[in-house]
Amino acid sequence: MKNHFIKFFLVFASFCIGTQLTAQFNISTLKFAEFEPLLHKNTDSVYVINFWATWCIPCRRELPEFVKIQAAYLAKKVKIILVSLDFVNQIDETLIPFLIKNKVNSQVILLNDPDSNSWIDKVDKEWTGSLPATLIYNRKSRYFVEDELNYAKLKLKIDQLSEN
Repeated sequence: MKNHFIKFFLVFASFCIGTQLTAQFNISTLKFAEFEPLLHKNTDSVYVINFWATWCIPCRRELPEFVKIQAAYLAKKVKIILVSLDFVNQIDETLIPFLIKNKVNSQVILLNDPDSNSWIDKVDKEWTGSLPATLIYNRKSRYFVEDELNYAKLKLKIDQLSEN
C-alpha cells in the first residue's frame, strides 16, 4: 500500500511540475492549420519565426542568438516565435530542460504536424525542409533563410523591416 502511494505521488508531482513548466514557457502544441495564421499577421510589428529542434546541432548553436535578440527588442514591436519540431513526447524530457538551460523568454510553439510535405512550402516556397530556418516579415516584406543565423544578421534584417 505504501509503495502504491509513493508511486502515485511521484507520478502526480511530475505531472504537476511538467504542466507548470509548459505553462511557464508558453508552449502551445499546434497543428499547422492552427499555426498558419501566425505567418500572415498584418500589423505594424516585425515577426521573427524560427523553425528549430533540440536534435538539430546548428539550431542549438543558433538559439542563444534569438534569446539575445528577444532581450534587445523587448520594448519594440518585434515578436519572436520559436517553432520547435521536436516530438510531443519529448517536451518534458528534452524541450523544457533545453529552454531552461538557455533562459528562453520567447513564445514557443511545438508544431505537431508530421506531414511536413503538406505545409513546408506554405511557410516559404524555397524551403527544402532543413533546419534551422527563419522567416522574418512585416506587412510589406518577407525574408526567409534556411541557415544558421547570428545576432548581427538577425538584427540587420529586423532593423531593415522595422524601417519599412
